[in-house]
Amino acid sequence: MPMTHDPDLHQTTLPNGVRVVAMAQPHLHSAAVSVFVGSGSAHESATNNGISHFVEHMVFKGTLRRDVAQINRDAEALGAELNAHTDKDHTAYHLVGLGEHAPRFVHLLADLVVCPTFPEAELARERQVLLDEHAEVEDDTGNAAWRLFDRACYGLHPLAQPVMGSRAVTERMSAAALRQWVARHHVGGNVVVVAAGGLDPAAVLEQARADFAALPAGRPAAPAPAVWQGGLRSRSVSDSAQTQLILGWPLPPLAADDPVGELAAALFGEGMSSPLLAQLRERQGWVYYANAAADHSRLAGEFVVEASFAPQRLEPVLAEVARLLAVQAKQVDADEMERARQQVLVRWKRGLDSPSRRGENAALELLALGRLRPLPQRLAQLQAVDAQALRARFVAWLAQPVALALGGRVPRGARERCRQLLGQQGLRLA
Repeated sequence: MPMTHDPDLHQTTLPNGVRVVAMAQPHLHSAAVSVFVGSGSAHESATNNGISHFVEHMVFKGTLRRDVAQINRDAEALGAELNAHTDKDHTAYHLVGLGEHAPRFVHLLADLVVCPTFPEAELARERQVLLDEHAEVEDDTGNAAWRLFDRACYGLHPLAQPVMGSRAVTERMSAAALRQWVARHHVGGNVVVVAAGGLDPAAVLEQARADFAALPAGRPAAPAPAVWQGGLRSRSVSDSAQTQLILGWPLPPLAADDPVGELAAALFGEGMSSPLLAQLRERQGWVYYANAAADHSRLAGEFVVEASFAPQRLEPVLAEVARLLAVQAKQVDADEMERARQQVLVRWKRGLDSPSRRGENAALELLALGRLRPLPQRLAQLQAVDAQALRARFVAWLAQPVALALGGRVPRGARERCRQLLGQQGLRLA
């Protein structure tokens, strides 16, 4: 049983390539167990976009050992919460409950991932659930804006595809296609089992050995690298009262292990005292929501600025965002930098207190880097970022094509005015 220098952290790799991590937090009564499959919508083609999400729904509808009712009963008999999510670079299945039940959580999740059956009757019912979900997503102007942003970033690359996929794919999806997807992607080198909380690490690892040994070895092909495009995408929704603006630039993927983007996002737009919120919300009152974030995935990364406001404020908001970015490219304030550094540090440490967050971070690190990042190493990297490195990153972004998406109610002629305004501010659109 390989162990790190941390006595509460146990990890091993099974002969078929499945990686297992168990992290004991003895002071907790609860525990979270998750199984991550390293495939999501970015691994799909245009003809099957949405299949990862369909699989995520359907594994709960029956396995070789349990029907849908038994799956739910077995989880709820333990008082546990059973859930799942699909993202662009992974799909994950979760159980949260008492730490003493963690090995049983592993057993139940393994059943879902290793031997789903996709019963035809359940497929027909779940298809309708997913079509209703499509309708809900289509009515969500925020979701629509993010879809536009993805296209502005990556064009027709699979990374720009929506996790939900298309209604047409959902309507024609077959059980045979789901089985083929699982056979290709539910393989040892593409699966990570993580558990954290008040649990017995040895028992968790032993259960994982027993339950995941049946997975075949292998690793599916990775999608081609995404090339940043940039550009302007917009779609107006007449019955929306607000405009949603999302703009951004590329960041390295998670494997680069680079904290500069996260620190830059905290500096620019995290918290009410950050330049973005202090100016747009506190001083001007132009927006009801604004934020900056760094999104690192296994395949790519984005530095993102987001804001929501009344349509007539589009031009002053965009001009002010551009001006504030230019200020950071000229000089980074030392006090602001330390405020941002402290915010990132606290966020990282708070994540260690959450079994679910700790497990997710471990799984994504293993999928992206093939290793876990010790906190002291991460903190040293964060501390090593200086003002010159931050300023250089803002300079580099402003020299690249920006990706800009406008959703909600978009004023008439906004596309051309935004192009002109960005040009006046020295920002480039592809």
